[in-house]
Amino acid sequence: MKTRIVVSASRRTDIPAFYMDWFMAGVTKGVFDVKNPYNKKIFQVPAVPEHVHAIVFWSKDFTRFLEGGYGEKLRALGYNLFFNFTLNSRSPLIEPCIAPTEARLKQALELCRRFGARAVQWRFDPICFYRTKAGGAENNLHEFKSIARAMAGLGVSRCVTSFVDLYAKLGRRPLPGPGFGWIDPPVEKKIRVLMHMQKVLADLGISLYLCCEQEILDAMPEDAGILPGACIPGHYLAEIFGGSLSLQKDRGQRRQKGCGCMVSRDIGGYADQPCFHNCLYCYANPSPGK
Repeated sequence: MKTRIVVSASRRTDIPAFYMDWFMAGVTKGVFDVKNPYNKKIFQVPAVPEHVHAIVFWSKDFTRFLEGGYGEKLRALGYNLFFNFTLNSRSPLIEPCIAPTEARLKQALELCRRFGARAVQWRFDPICFYRTKAGGAENNLHEFKSIARAMAGLGVSRCVTSFVDLYAKLGRRPLPGPGFGWIDPPVEKKIRVLMHMQKVLADLGISLYLCCEQEILDAMPEDAGILPGACIPGHYLAEIFGGSLSLQKDRGQRRQKGCGCMVSRDIGGYADQPCFHNCLYCYANPSPGK
């Protein structure tokens, strides 16, 4: 059986929210034209079902995707679809352009209804701690339990999480107000937070996966019940869709940090297709605004 590729759409921008016309043009053409973010050269990624095992869509807002019926169109053409839905607590300070939680949960319901709950992976990512101008320490965990209950009710069984990475570029961005600052808690506190999350999720039948946090995984109790994460879970994609795909770890990702993603071909671009969610913690280049 011929090994097919996984198309990741995309770590670099939010294609379902903003660029489905571009995506469908690639499907029609039979290839996606993608610019290498480092040397700027254009390369092509196959876009036909004979070469594509699954398309993994990453988004914080599937409104346009669902309203346009893109998933149904793609599935009718023979594509397997998997959804990484990043659904955090509503935090306008650090995620200023994200829809209300209730609206996003309705999107999750629609994704599960149309494509099955097994094809939806919930990303509560990243966990953020920060100071505000009032001087108090805050975080974005306040809706975690209610979101978890809602996702469990839809049949979603996988939750991936990590802590915010404090890249140097975060310190160069305009901050939401005087006195704002990121907090990087000690490993011991992070473990306590994760153990609490795991207990909430286990009671609901959801497994917790930790992404790119090898130091924390190494410090965890052996019976913690928290698993190494993979946002591109090759073994799971093979389980739910069948077929043949590469199960090798992706050498282009942060394997030394604990990334468990399997090989995929990422499309989209940071600069040519900026994301307009304007999340304060995002590692992508900040967008110029709506």
